[in-house]
Amino acid sequence: MNCAFCREKIRITDRVGRKDTCPNCGRDLRCCKQCQFYDSHAYNECREVSAERIVDKERANFCEYFIPRGSHRGKLDRTKEAKRALEALFKK
Repeated sequence: MNCAFCREKIRITDRVGRKDTCPNCGRDLRCCKQCQFYDSHAYNECREVSAERIVDKERANFCEYFIPRGSHRGKLDRTKEAKRALEALFKK
């Protein structure tokens, strides 16, 4: 992922914890501006409609929908979950 603040590339190998910071600029990694769902033009600046409102987008938070910006992992997991839910719903 690239840091939203300093634009330097950061190698992420594990989950991003609330206390993790960018090794280059020291800013929080687990914050809204570092998340794939962050969108300054969306309602509450977040495309995840189920997420709770977070006022300070540049500080670490406990959002359960956080996915590091640039990660493909979250998109694939959500697609698989949606397919499983639909199959379970229409299963005879």
